[in-house]
Amino acid sequence: MRGWALALLLGALRAGGTELTFELPDSDKHCFHQEMERGLKFTLDYQVITGGHYDVDCYVEDPNGRTIYRETKKQYDSFPHHTEVKGIYTFCFSNEFSTFSHKTVYFNLQVGDEPPILPDMSSRVTALTQMESACVTIHEALNAVIDSQTHYRLREAQDRSRAEDLNGRVSYWSVGETVILFVVSIGQVMLLKSFFTEKRPGGGRADT
Repeated sequence: MRGWALALLLGALRAGGTELTFELPDSDKHCFHQEMERGLKFTLDYQVITGGHYDVDCYVEDPNGRTIYRETKKQYDSFPHHTEVKGIYTFCFSNEFSTFSHKTVYFNLQVGDEPPILPDMSSRVTALTQMESACVTIHEALNAVIDSQTHYRLREAQDRSRAEDLNGRVSYWSVGETVILFVVSIGQVMLLKSFFTEKRPGGGRADT
């Protein structure tokens, strides 16, 4: 069934790009919509951060309702595409196959090519100056840093979730072992006590 999902906007790190992290309840589906022009390039990257087996169903539909991408029970994936028609494209994430696992999903939608950092960079015929080349190099390095930070932030969130889940299981197991230890100890004490309090049949002389 369709339901609501709580979406947290992390921010648009680049021109035409949006990152979202949202909650996807069990047996639920959430869709996002983006209007695009024809011939535009977009790239969808997504990853399940927490929940269940860290998998989700994902599909993308064009304005005509045609499915241009569909994957089931994927932990992460990337889908680049050039639009063929103008209109509203739909990006859906589904957790309908799960009946009890709550998921947290991250996705990054990059729409269009990144504009040049210099106004006349695409049309100029002369070589870049040393200062301009340095600016381009720094810009590319910063983009690489952004990608690395995003990757490590997702890995950190995923590892933290697994560590907390493991810690909870270890805590419950420790409590269970403690209860079993007390029960066995009390049982052994009661058993030993019964050996010393057992009544023996008394012997007596028969009257003649």
